Amino acid sequence: MQSRREFLKISAVGSVGAMLIGAAGCSTGGAKDRKSFGVGLQLYSIRDAMTADLPGTLKKVADMGYINLEAASYADGKFYGLKPAEFKKMVADLGMVVLSSHSQVESANITLDKAKIMADAHAELGVKYCIKPWIEEADRNIESYKKTIADCNEVAKITKAVGIQFGYHNHNFEFKNTNGVVPYYDIFLKEMDADLITMELDLFWATKAGQDPIEMFNKYPGRFQLLHFKDSLTNKGPFYEVIKDDICSVGVGVIDFKKIWAAKDKAGAKFYIVEDDNQGNGKPFEGIETSIKNITTKILA
Repeated sequence: MQSRREFLKISAVGSVGAMLIGAAGCSTGGAKDRKSFGVGLQLYSIRDAMTADLPGTLKKVADMGYINLEAASYADGKFYGLKPAEFKKMVADLGMVVLSSHSQVESANITLDKAKIMADAHAELGVKYCIKPWIEEADRNIESYKKTIADCNEVAKITKAVGIQFGYHNHNFEFKNTNGVVPYYDIFLKEMDADLITMELDLFWATKAGQDPIEMFNKYPGRFQLLHFKDSLTNKGPFYEVIKDDICSVGVGVIDFKKIWAAKDKAGAKFYIVEDDNQGNGKPFEGIETSIKNITTKILA
């Protein structure tokens, strides 16, 4: 996961792009306009293209019908090298919004001053969510998990003060039994302040770890305001290592998104986000086109 670490260059927290729930949809020639579904995209899915041609890439995303974006490049008060107002205008001019943003928080060097700078920048951008997306391998132990969560609770107070909901995005390692406890359930959900931190449930990583999202919703209702729509080619292991070979476009793999989305009210889900860590295996735009096509014609149609 080194590439993601290099992509997220801040020691404060961020948020990510998503899809608004319950969009009704206008009819055009008997078919719903894709934009009416409010499909969101995590821009990490097309990170190389974002680096190579920012305005051109965003135009392609808008033309596909995506509406809500989740950013993945916050550093030093800027997004993709632009001031918040500049990036916001670029997105708005294409008929989209930045709903959320991912930004890293490391337990070793988090400071409230950095968190305040991060929160103010995200408030200027106008996001609703700021999401911690990753925990370094060195910090995947009980003591570090507890410290990280305590830090996140404090950061979440700062983001809440400027009207932003803080959140946590999982992978699969949080579900690995560690010294007799399953961190996601026994530490994260228990010690994260539910009023301050929501969970952004990544359906690929949770499923890969053998979890049933609907059972999670029933046991922890209302805790999952954001869902990452990311499909898996198989249900095979490795179950707790962060290996991305099975990731595929939404609707191509084995995850039953229609069934999961039907339980959104129990989950407390407000938005969903398409993400493809593998950038479509070399064809990023084809990958995200397949995802939005399947979502709007098969899964949510």
